[in-house]
Order: sequence, then structure tokens, then C-alpha cells
Amino acid sequence: MTLVTNSPVWRPYTQHALQPGAIKIARAEGCWLEAEDGGRFLDAISSWWVITHGHRRPEITRAIKDQAELLDQIIFAGFTHEPAESLARRLVEITPEGLDYVFYSDSGSTCVEVAIKMALGYWRNRGETRARIVALEHGYHGDTIGTMSTGARSPFNASYEPLLFDVARIPFPDEGREQECFDALEAACKAGAAAFVAEPLILGAGGMLVYSASNLREMKNICARNGVLFVADEVMTGFGRTGTLFACEQAGITPDIACYAKGLTGGVLPLAVTMCGKEIFDAHLSDDRARAFFHSSSYTANPIACAAALANLDIWEHGGAREAVAKLCAMQAERIARFESDSRFINVRRLGTITALDLATPGRGYLASIGLDLLRFFNARGLLLRPLGQTIYVLPPYCIEPEELDLLYAAIDEAAAEFRG
Repeated sequence: MTLVTNSPVWRPYTQHALQPGAIKIARAEGCWLEAEDGGRFLDAISSWWVITHGHRRPEITRAIKDQAELLDQIIFAGFTHEPAESLARRLVEITPEGLDYVFYSDSGSTCVEVAIKMALGYWRNRGETRARIVALEHGYHGDTIGTMSTGARSPFNASYEPLLFDVARIPFPDEGREQECFDALEAACKAGAAAFVAEPLILGAGGMLVYSASNLREMKNICARNGVLFVADEVMTGFGRTGTLFACEQAGITPDIACYAKGLTGGVLPLAVTMCGKEIFDAHLSDDRARAFFHSSSYTANPIACAAALANLDIWEHGGAREAVAKLCAMQAERIARFESDSRFINVRRLGTITALDLATPGRGYLASIGLDLLRFFNARGLLLRPLGQTIYVLPPYCIEPEELDLLYAAIDEAAAEFRG
């Protein structure tokens, strides 16, 4: 395994003193990455949770090429284009009923930042002084100032504490703590909160923590009866990861504001949307220009990215995506079951296409040293698994085959023998 070590590149979430090199990938197809030196890696985390149907899905590649021949980029203030218009109409059709407006951005962090700004603008334009954001314990929503503020305080954002605003944080609804969670949310809402932000059903970077659809529904109900906006961060959970197209479907709820990104283009190009109901849009509608929604990116609704997203929706409509998700859910359930009574692991869990389990080791948390040890262990075996500290999770593209999944679980078993004895 050849590492690039003399690079000027500063890589994300990397302590270069401990990880001085990087594997140079030359090409990809399906679930596999091929390094420049010929080594192959099974992409078991969908290249940071973005790739849904597999690398270089032909329909998406074709759509990108065709759109690049027509229109590459255009300012999205005062101008529009067919890929953005078509995509918005189709998203309104397939997302939970009541999400009627689509605001484009370019990443998970920015679409959640947009959601927070929408919520605050909504109350200000209504003449109500609501500015308090409520968030779920252990949550992660991105790396911009607003999203870091709503995320859990951690080593991720400790250096930037002076920039972060305070939020009301409610307990994660672990089994046995549900009422504590609900009571805390009720109290925060009654205190005049503007919005509650949560990742529905599963917290990603917080450790792949799973909670029930009934708990999600109750949290939405609490917000609704107190007039607090419910923001669903479906950046990771959207487009099939939880077993349904969107996680909120399982609770039968429509969020007031919803955020979608990663899988929106099949994971091929950066594109995100923040969707909301008519009431939030109308609160910004006025003859007074000062009440407009002030947010933009130079690449808002990039035509090529929108074309990729349209091709992705075609795959969901008639390209076998739902069948592939159902198959993967079943395969994951079968394979994770072998570890449920294994004393080397704790909190063995699955939600849809995602499985996770924690090695029963003394060191806990994202910065636990075993995380890097496990990363190196899996890389040496040609597997892209990137544990969250002691938490090992499997979040593959939907096209993965049974024998490829078997490679992953055999390696997890081997890792447990190596590090737990």
C-alpha cells in the first residue's frame, strides 16, 4: 500500500502527525476503489456516506456529460434553468407532503445552516422574538458556525467555542430515558424556542446512535403543539439509508424544514436542498426587500449537479433502487445477527442499510486511540472502514454483493480477535 507523503494538501479530520500519508485512488467502480499502485479497496462507508448506487453509475455519468455540453454554470438570482426547475418539482412530489419550496445549496453543512437561518427569519419577520435553537444530545450537523453550534460540544469544535451560540440540548431518547427527553423538549419549547433540530432515527457522527420512529413522532408532536419549528437533518438519512426513501416516512411525519444532501446526486457531485412549507416561505414574502431570505452560494443550483440529481431520481423511480435497498437491509440484518450475543461487542444495532457495533474496550469516544488502530487494520486488508473511535459501522453502497459483505464481517470478527483477544 503506497502512501502519498510529500503533499501540500491539508486533509479533513486528519491529524497529520499520526496519519502522515494518504492512499492515492485512481479510479472507482461499483463498490470498489482502485489505488494508483493497483491495490483495491472495498468502499464500505460509501465514501463518507454519499455514494448510494455505487461509483460511476452509468446513468448519472451520462447525465453529467450531457448537461456539461449545454450549460455549465449560471447565477441563480434572477435566472433559472430546466434541471433546477425539474428537480424542485420532483422533490416536492416525493418528499413528505407539505414541503412545498426548495432552496438550493451545496453541502450538508450549508443546507442545515440555511434551515437555521430560515427558522430565525421566519420568527423575526412575524414580529416574534424567538431566537433559541433546541438540539438533540450527541448530534452532529456540520462544520459551519450555526451547525457547529447546534451539534454536540466536542473536540470537533472546541477551538471555535468563542464563535458558537448557546443552544438548549435535550437528552438522547435511549431506552428508559424517553420521558426525560420528551419532558426536556416540552420545557424548551414552552420557554419560547424557535426551532428544534434533529437527525431522524439515527445520529451519524455522534456514534451511529439509533432511536425509534415512535420517539421521533413524539418529538415532532411536542414541537407542533407548542408552535416550534421542527427541522429534520436528513443529510445522511435521506435517499434510502434507513430503509425508506426518507427517515421521516417511518414516523409518518412532515418536518417544517427538511435538509437533504449526500445521496441527492447519488453521491457524485455536491448539491443540497433545504425544503420548507408555504408558511415559512410566505413569512419572507414582502414588498420590503429587507425581509428577503439572505443566503446564497456562487454555485447555487449548479446545472450539472442538478442533472446528476435528476438521474438519481430516475434510478429511484425505475432503476431498481428500492429493490436494492430492500435486499441490502435483509443482508445486513442477517450478518450483524452473529455478533448480538458476542461479548466482545456492545450495543449491536441496525437501521435499514446501516449496521454498527461497539468494541468492548476501555477507551471510548471519537478520539479513542483504537479508532486509528482499527482504520489501519482494515485498510491493510483492502477495506475502507472508518470507525468512530470504538464504533465500527458498515454503510455500503446499495449495489454491494453478499460475498463482498462477507469480507467486511469476517474482517470485523478478525479485528475483535486482534484487539479484544
